[in-house]
Amino acid sequence: LTANGKLDRKALPAPDASQLQAAYIAPQGELEQQLAAIWADVLKVEQVGRSDNFFELGGHSLLATQVISRIRQQLDVELSLRDLFEARDLAAFAQAAGNGQGNAAPRFIKADRSQPLGLSYAQQRQWFLWQLDPESTAYTIPAALRLSGSLDIAALEHSFSALIARHETLRTTFRQQGEQAVQIIHAPLALTLMVESVPAGQTLEACVQQEMQRPFDLEKGPLLRVRLLNLAADEHVLILTQHHIVSDGWSMPIMVDELVRLYEGYSQGREVVLIALDMQYADYALWQRNWMDAGEQARQLDYWKQQLGDEQPTLELSTDRPRSARQQHSASRYSLRLSAELSAAVRNTAQAWQSTSFMLLLAGFQALLHRYSGQTDIRIGVPGANRPRHETQGLIGFFINTLVLRAQLDPRLPFSTLLAQTRQAALDAQAHQDVPFEQLVEAFPQAREHGLFQVMFNHQQRDLGALRRLPGLLAEELPWHSREAKFDLQLHSEEDRNGRLNLSFDYADELFERDTIVRLARHYVQLLTQVSQQAQVALGDVQLLGADELAEQAQWSAAACTPAHVWLPEMLERQALQTPERIALVWEGGSLDFASLHAQANRLAHYLRDKGVGPDVKVAIAAERSPQLLIGLLAILKAGGAYVPLDPDYPEDRLAYMMQDSGIGLLLTQTLLLESLPVPAQVQSLCLDQDGDWLAGYSTANPENLSHPLNLAYVIYTSGSTGKPKGAGNSHRALVNRLHWMQTAYALDGSDTVLQKTPFSFDVSVWEFFWPLLTGARLAVALPGDHRDPERLVQTIREHEVTTLHFVPSMLQAFLTHPQVESCNSLRRVVCSGEALPAELAGQVLKRLPQAGLFNLYGPTEAAIDVTHWTCTPDDVLSVPIGRP
Repeated sequence: LTANGKLDRKALPAPDASQLQAAYIAPQGELEQQLAAIWADVLKVEQVGRSDNFFELGGHSLLATQVISRIRQQLDVELSLRDLFEARDLAAFAQAAGNGQGNAAPRFIKADRSQPLGLSYAQQRQWFLWQLDPESTAYTIPAALRLSGSLDIAALEHSFSALIARHETLRTTFRQQGEQAVQIIHAPLALTLMVESVPAGQTLEACVQQEMQRPFDLEKGPLLRVRLLNLAADEHVLILTQHHIVSDGWSMPIMVDELVRLYEGYSQGREVVLIALDMQYADYALWQRNWMDAGEQARQLDYWKQQLGDEQPTLELSTDRPRSARQQHSASRYSLRLSAELSAAVRNTAQAWQSTSFMLLLAGFQALLHRYSGQTDIRIGVPGANRPRHETQGLIGFFINTLVLRAQLDPRLPFSTLLAQTRQAALDAQAHQDVPFEQLVEAFPQAREHGLFQVMFNHQQRDLGALRRLPGLLAEELPWHSREAKFDLQLHSEEDRNGRLNLSFDYADELFERDTIVRLARHYVQLLTQVSQQAQVALGDVQLLGADELAEQAQWSAAACTPAHVWLPEMLERQALQTPERIALVWEGGSLDFASLHAQANRLAHYLRDKGVGPDVKVAIAAERSPQLLIGLLAILKAGGAYVPLDPDYPEDRLAYMMQDSGIGLLLTQTLLLESLPVPAQVQSLCLDQDGDWLAGYSTANPENLSHPLNLAYVIYTSGSTGKPKGAGNSHRALVNRLHWMQTAYALDGSDTVLQKTPFSFDVSVWEFFWPLLTGARLAVALPGDHRDPERLVQTIREHEVTTLHFVPSMLQAFLTHPQVESCNSLRRVVCSGEALPAELAGQVLKRLPQAGLFNLYGPTEAAIDVTHWTCTPDDVLSVPIGRP
């Protein structure tokens, strides 16, 4: 380095050719030499030594696929991508190839052109979609090139004509012939280019976009459109649009490369001879169906059924707007370019963990969706080239097949472990990529409504370097994107010839605001930066927020946390000492004051202590809504334990799973329920309503505090993202902090009555039970089933002069159908959560109950009930926000 810290090139040592030569070890034996020749040709390098690493020479997944297909063709040996990923240097790979099996797939035969030519499975799907909506442009493949310089239009026409003659797909149309769809291959025709000007008053961008939005007629064709716009004597724009039924992403570089070769020759007056194609797409379509019908389809479907399992969860990303019944399918795009440093870090980290940039970027996307959704089972659609045969790699056609890559994630999972899991899933998927996606969907009928995935990821190594060979022309690709959303969200990553990564997020703009996607993209870059620096970081420890967002978040959260030394029973008992004779609990036909309520709970708590209940000991409770239920909950907490609510209405198998999964040893219940509960043999049952004064010998004094604020207070089972119950526990500190915030925000006092009507298996019930008992207010308990009956709710509210209650929006809507809602004039607070609150519904509440405040809360069960809040106003006419922390 110089004194200024810059590179001193003059001081660098001269290259030592002898060292370079010493590092090279020539391939040994015929097999290594054959493989070295294949590697060198695919990787475009001069020589390959036996210690050279395929991926360090510039290899990636797509090039590895080409290597495997060439070996299959030239050596008649069947290898998998995993063989190359696990044996990365030439010598080890040659050993794997020596142990390889013979090629099992049938050889190609030419389809009889005198007979109807059937469609491939992918084409069949496209034909079906086009028939449903012939005006759709969702499956148009557009490209636009700005050509600066002297353009030979005649040579360009000649080049396109030769290209169309060479590839049958470019002169194919489709039609229904009886019950079968067939492809019609037309004779080659010379292409005539119409040179047009940009219409007056229209921008170039609008003109290009207009062409890309023009639908195709699959029956009439043509399915390749070429349009040339003249901007000046030496400035043109070439617009190519194709329908996906005859082309795919792999086909575009083939088209560009061959077009350049042809134009290069014709513009210089030379004839051009391209290497003859061994087959055409119609031959592939026949081969594919024959191979699948011979048993390959069943074999590969078995893998996918085992891989994806019985449950097909839907990815639940929070949207800015509700999903409309009639989807608009409108898409927008946000793009960004990663720095050269981060692009290199991604590539180097992937290589260090024996993966590729594609695998690391996909793992990062899976981790991001996990963090955004909270779900642990993430499925993403990934397009696969699906050109396993060497003969297919030079064809223009629709080969691409969609794969479903599944990841099981957890906040404690190291990213490096997720990357290994993603690598394994990608290699397994590649080995089973031939089963058509359409048949995969049919194998999972439960996923037909929402699909096998809702998010797509596509990674490309894009090199249109052939454009630089156009004689006398400078070619520049113009950006574009589809205006139709196939999925809620798609991430496209593109690695250019210099290794620089470009990201594009296509999103359904009827669901997401642009700012939301910009923020998501920023968080993705944050995640990539951190995992590239420390690949073993736990997913939950990745800091997605930038400095500005952290500062903004701190500013939002105005509620101070309760001191950590406080635990719930201590606060409940403090209130009982202050107001011992005040009514604490009311129900139909009875009431208890604070002193009596705590005396009964204390007796049971001492009994539970004798049974071994203490800190973090979980006790199940299954009871109808009643005073006994509340006394049981209080007793478990006072004994130091954590309660596990079991809704008696749950199916028997669900209750059995929850008892087994939670590890309980004791169940509190009621006599009428005991026989219907699937109680394991090792679990002791205790009926709260059993005859006799069985607790008479136990003290009514408060039990000694044995717990710490960090000990569990309760474990509530949610449905889980797969439908399997998942226990979510919260500590005393989290619960007390939540109740402290509620009191600060909404201020109950001795004149208030809170209605407890939410089933206690839902987390809202937690604040319904304990908030009034902390503040000297009354707790009114609704009868079992009353929470679903608007008539009974109105009666209960009026009878007990309820001031505060909770609704999920759908039940609030039902409640408002009652004609006497306005008579519930004691209401002061209506709290909503659990579902999106429609603005129209909020407006009805404010109009019919003008004396009551309406509050919209949101949060997962794991976060002590809710994390954000919003006070509704008549101004919330379009949507009701979930608010701030």
